[in-house]
Amino acid sequence: MASTIAVVDYGSGNLHSVSRAIARVGGSALVTRDAGEIAGADALVIPGVGHFGACMRAICHHGMDLAIEDFLAAGRPIFGVCVGMQVLFEGSDEDPEPGLGIVSGRVERLTGDVKVPHMGWNTATWTAPHAYLEGLPDGTRFYFVHSFAPPTGVHTVASTTYGSTFSAAVAHDNVFATQFHPEKSGEPGLHVYERFVRSLA
Repeated sequence: MASTIAVVDYGSGNLHSVSRAIARVGGSALVTRDAGEIAGADALVIPGVGHFGACMRAICHHGMDLAIEDFLAAGRPIFGVCVGMQVLFEGSDEDPEPGLGIVSGRVERLTGDVKVPHMGWNTATWTAPHAYLEGLPDGTRFYFVHSFAPPTGVHTVASTTYGSTFSAAVAHDNVFATQFHPEKSGEPGLHVYERFVRSLA
């Protein structure tokens, strides 16, 4: 029986593109905002398109923050995408609402002489090995859409430069997250999801 991957529904716009990508690589995705269904899943994806504060308030309103904490404590895999990555941090310059605080650091607005939002393809530089990135060459291109980004730090496994250098991917215990959108990144993005799905077998 395939492992169930809960895709957290807090009003994000890319829920179904994420679930389709997971299904394409052999995963069984369940789009839900039910804390009980989340608690019963084998793995969890926190997708993200939108505003940091609105996303955090929706997560807390539906009790999904507690479900995520339980998931973390149980050691089951959590995968955050874009704003779903940002909410794992302590907070964001975008809104005073606190983040989940699973990863240390604060999300900041992109700086430098660049157009914001950062929208389009950019390269990722590997800074530490990770199973989900294994098999992809350093400098692989992924698709980004964002105006804010987490800084680099001890949990950074990939970085990208756009005006300034920020975390393109982070990993901490059973948590992995990307600032880029794997579901919009063609074969390299599907490769990341496939490695994630295979890790559940």
